[in-house]
Amino acid sequence: MAVLLLLLLCGLALWVWGSGALWFQGPAQPALRWTLLALWTVWMLGSLVAYWSSQRPAMLMACWLLSFVALTVWWQQIKPSDHRDWAADVSQHTQVQAIKGPGQRVSVSNVRNFRWRSDEDLDARWEQRSYDLSRLERVDVALSYWMGPAIAHTLVSFGFSNGEHLVFSIEIRKERGEQFDALAGFFRRYEMVLVAADERDILAVRTNVRGETVHLYQVDMPAQAMRELFMAYAQQADELIEQPRFYNTLTANCTTIVWQLARSIGAQLPLDWRLMASGYLPSYLQGFGVLAPHATLQALKQAGNITERAKAWTAMAGRSDAQASIDFSRAVRQGMPPLK
Repeated sequence: MAVLLLLLLCGLALWVWGSGALWFQGPAQPALRWTLLALWTVWMLGSLVAYWSSQRPAMLMACWLLSFVALTVWWQQIKPSDHRDWAADVSQHTQVQAIKGPGQRVSVSNVRNFRWRSDEDLDARWEQRSYDLSRLERVDVALSYWMGPAIAHTLVSFGFSNGEHLVFSIEIRKERGEQFDALAGFFRRYEMVLVAADERDILAVRTNVRGETVHLYQVDMPAQAMRELFMAYAQQADELIEQPRFYNTLTANCTTIVWQLARSIGAQLPLDWRLMASGYLPSYLQGFGVLAPHATLQALKQAGNITERAKAWTAMAGRSDAQASIDFSRAVRQGMPPLK
């Protein structure tokens, strides 16, 4: 009986995975996808009926093993691409290069600095910028809540002593007109992209255009670790240019990639359920003592809620110069407690 139960659970898992793969990677025409899904379901159920008729588990196992092998071979042929009709906000790759000469200056290509009026109405601007890593003085984790308290998009902002901030964000690389579907993210539906952006673009578009709630948390890190994390993002950018990669809702998303980058520079960060339920990431970080120690998590959450400050500042500001971006970053951090 136990063997039969295990076999049925394996069959159920195979049917679910196969159904998702066929639905999200099958033909574009809905009628054909429904037909494939129906045939797949009939095959799986037919194999089970044949087993009950013959009482030969070996035959059932052979049918399902053949199905698994066939799906796996087909699945391995699905490769990520760098050449599609990408949406404007994820159309360019980030690239970071060291600048020869004294100091620790780097050049960052394709920094996104859009002006958003809506998701469709925007002024696209990709900029070439340079930063001195020796002037890197703070790292903030931004969490943008868009689907309840458990789910948030994770961004990391690097702040420099001159007031500039650069945000790195791991995102799905949407095609033009495409929308994110968390379930589709399990089935190689989206490529991954690393976006480098001005805070006034990537934070304000979420608060002011998409109606999301954004919280900022300053992370206590040594200066050397900040620079190493910045360069870990640079390496990730290079890898995505050399070899496109699929986004995965569970294993390769906006939070788990940051966790992997932090681990790559020596941070001792164990796996935790809050890496998947990223809305609770602040409590994970607080457990390592890297948030302001003299403030409660609730106080940090309240003080770091930049949503209304971003809306108020953007409503008043009409400038588009570099100082305006610095002023925005300063304004949204008003009231956040210092680390020390």
